[in-house]
Amino acid sequence: MVSEPTHPYQTPYDPPPYPYDLLDELRAVAQERFGAVIDCSIGAPIDPPPASVIDALSSSNTERGYPPSIGSLAFREAAARWMARIADVHVDPVTQIGATVGTKEFVAGTPHYLRMRRPDRDTVLYPEVSYPSYEQGAIFSGCRAVAVPVDDQWRIDLTAIDPDDAARALCLWVNTPGNPAGGIDDLAAAAAFGREHDVTVLSDECYIEFTWEGTPQSILQHGTDNVLALHSLSKRSNLAGGRAGFYAGDTDLVQYLREVRKHGGLMVPGPVQAAAVAAFDDQQHVDVQREIYRERLELGLALLRAAGADVELPGGGFYLWAAAPGGDAWALARTLAERAGVIVSPSEFYGRRADHVRFAAVQSSDDLRTATERLTA
Repeated sequence: MVSEPTHPYQTPYDPPPYPYDLLDELRAVAQERFGAVIDCSIGAPIDPPPASVIDALSSSNTERGYPPSIGSLAFREAAARWMARIADVHVDPVTQIGATVGTKEFVAGTPHYLRMRRPDRDTVLYPEVSYPSYEQGAIFSGCRAVAVPVDDQWRIDLTAIDPDDAARALCLWVNTPGNPAGGIDDLAAAAAFGREHDVTVLSDECYIEFTWEGTPQSILQHGTDNVLALHSLSKRSNLAGGRAGFYAGDTDLVQYLREVRKHGGLMVPGPVQAAAVAAFDDQQHVDVQREIYRERLELGLALLRAAGADVELPGGGFYLWAAAPGGDAWALARTLAERAGVIVSPSEFYGRRADHVRFAAVQSSDDLRTATERLTA
């Protein structure tokens, strides 16, 4: 069943609690019992970026002037080289790429910009188990937020979209590898759906280099018409604090968004753009990071299973999506905080269900081993 869509502007908007703030009580419990918190609730990297990135950040000499909102040509060329290298996707850095201040602002803001372009459409489609900013972006734009069911492999089920919703859809979000569950969507089918229904498909691909099943997938492998791919340096290069990413794809859409975003003053700082060039051109550090995350995922499996959860390795990403004993996600989250000092996120943060937790493999291997020892002692 498709969840009941929300239509925000019938009443004044009251921002919901920020999900991760709801875990502060459990953080306090873990801190009191163990003297420190092993926080696996948020996908915030703890490992350092490569030295070349830090060097570029500190020596670009670009901090004085305003940086180009669309991204410097060097930034866009580096992004294009990276896409060609990892996914055999070839886009024109001059006309088909734009910079983003991280990628969350793009997720939250783009439906609003698209609705200004197409006021006849009023619906945003997104996976029912997914990153919460897809829904919030729909609400910010004054659109109907319509969750699309996922299958038993946590992949978006395009056949479940109501034809009336498809006819009203402004855009469709897909996310591969998926957050929180690591599903690998059929991006060819998503691109075809968008073209058939004249719906812009926005493909969030920020975990593309942490694909465990098969090869990295991009929607741009299936053409650029009416689709955009979204990428980030936060995860691949441990540069979440730098706030740098990009979108690429349909030339007309990219040109439109680049102009709108200029007027909004959305600019990646110049030194960060220089650091991004170094990051995109360095593949070795990502290969090392892949092995680190894979080890932590294995350790996370042991930890969660010791707590009674049912969990397997994902198709991609660095999260584990664990079924809670008795279907009670908050009870499992409390057990992990009280007995192991570990903080995880209940599934209600990622859709309207209460039976899973998300574990982010972002803490050190030593800490994860210690947490498991606490549980099994």
